[in-house]
Amino acid sequence: MTKLIQNINEMKQTIKTLKQQNKKIGFVPTMGYLHKGHLSLVECSKKKNDITVVSIFVNPTQFGENEDFDKYPRDLERDLKLCEEAGVDYVFAPKVYEIYPEGYSTYVIMETLTDKLCGKYRPGHFKGVLTVVNKLFNIVQPDNAYFGEKDYQQLIIIKKMVEDLNMNVNVVGCPIIREEDGLAMSSRNKYLSEEERKSALSLSKALFLAKELFEKGETNPQKIKEEMRKLILSYPLVKEIQYIEIVDPKTLEEKQKVEKGDRVLLAVFVGDTRLIDNIEL
Repeated sequence: MTKLIQNINEMKQTIKTLKQQNKKIGFVPTMGYLHKGHLSLVECSKKKNDITVVSIFVNPTQFGENEDFDKYPRDLERDLKLCEEAGVDYVFAPKVYEIYPEGYSTYVIMETLTDKLCGKYRPGHFKGVLTVVNKLFNIVQPDNAYFGEKDYQQLIIIKKMVEDLNMNVNVVGCPIIREEDGLAMSSRNKYLSEEERKSALSLSKALFLAKELFEKGETNPQKIKEEMRKLILSYPLVKEIQYIEIVDPKTLEEKQKVEKGDRVLLAVFVGDTRLIDNIEL
């Protein structure tokens, strides 16, 4: 039976009791509207931990002006049902005023890694992400925390925060889960019309093309990116390519020559929906 907790003190008290029983705690932080990608993280957690906690919190501090905070899909009842079916022990779903009470003024800022890729186009986004993840780690005190590789930059940044701040949590990256046609699963896919969804396939197709070109011996990042760009723009409802980058998997620095293990990341607007995806070469 999944237990819903919405109060910070109750969550902390519950964790304290579990820790006294020497339970190992796995944690999956989410913004809700769960899909198979999230549930794959739950599966990873259940294999390695005694207790699995999922948080559901649409975090206002990681949305910029004119972004989709107000329309971001929310359905707690549906999420609870999915968590129940997946065998989650606790769902922590605090209200915004619990996490950011009146007068709240402390944020986590990282000096590197956050100014490129998504960070370049979403100023303040990672300040919000790091702050909320830090707070959630403090409340849930997990032994292991699970994040999807679809948000690859976020994963690397959270690992860096944990390392820099000597936090007692092991951050685990889990593979991207795709629809049968290749589209990376995302809560924002709900925004896409049927026609837009067809154009959204341009992202994964371009990434698979990059992989193919690299495997055939192409190591010039500009050539790979150019071919990707052509493919993506051949789809009718692609509005804008925000970025295509081939980067070092740890430092996120752009590569001058592509090597095995490098990461190709992209962000593309299909209609009004911003989608991200990536692949390891």
